[in-house]
Amino acid sequence: MHIEFHGRQDATAPTLVFSSGLGGAAHFWSPQLATLGDHYRLVLYDQSGTGRSPATLPEGYGIDCMADELCELLAEHGVDDYHFVGHALGGLVGLAMAMRRAPGLRSLTLMNAWASASPHTARCFSVRKQLLAGAGPAAYVEAQALFLYPPTWIADHIQQLQAEDLKHVAGFPPVENLLRRINALLTFDPGEALRGIAQPTLLIANRDDMLVPWTCSEELKQLLPDARLKTFDYGGHASSVTCAEIINQTVCDFIADVTQTAQAKA
Repeated sequence: MHIEFHGRQDATAPTLVFSSGLGGAAHFWSPQLATLGDHYRLVLYDQSGTGRSPATLPEGYGIDCMADELCELLAEHGVDDYHFVGHALGGLVGLAMAMRRAPGLRSLTLMNAWASASPHTARCFSVRKQLLAGAGPAAYVEAQALFLYPPTWIADHIQQLQAEDLKHVAGFPPVENLLRRINALLTFDPGEALRGIAQPTLLIANRDDMLVPWTCSEELKQLLPDARLKTFDYGGHASSVTCAEIINQTVCDFIADVTQTAQAKA
């Protein structure tokens, strides 16, 4: 699996491991590199079967498989003390890692994630799968922005999106891989097992998210023993892209608080 390291590389820098959503690619976190790289060592990776981590995903592939793969990848590269930042599907990977008590996992930051998929989210993915089957990858990719970004952001960045659409179509993953990844996120439903997660957790939710209702993060907060919820009115599903400065500062503040609390207890 493809992995890359950014930001500070000195021994005193805390490590942040980033896990992307359905697309699975490390480059999703590009808006975080400059700002967070001044303070942390940043670890990014392409999830199995996406981007630069080619693989044929097996039938029954699920979030637990993704968590196992990331645990193995981090161990292989000596990453044994870190904070986790995950978006949507990537957040589910973090929850699965915490439930299996992954060594070195200090905290979780989960952006527009969920304990179980909302009927609204399931409906959105039903439409997206039908687009893919009936009209092909180009239509699927063009529609993707409607689920990820606020309308005003799309209008202001239309040329950028059109250029990115061409790249996404050219690098479109094997359809069977994509369908198995969608099935993995829709069937994730750990229920009461989430109450066993001990790590301090920051939940970030956007009230204008068109793919995942912000109330899913509110439901997660009720299940996680040490969770705080930060909601924003604007930003859409991919607010780490549309509101990068705000999200970056929110993550920095949380990691600083977690670190100070841990030092006070030591």
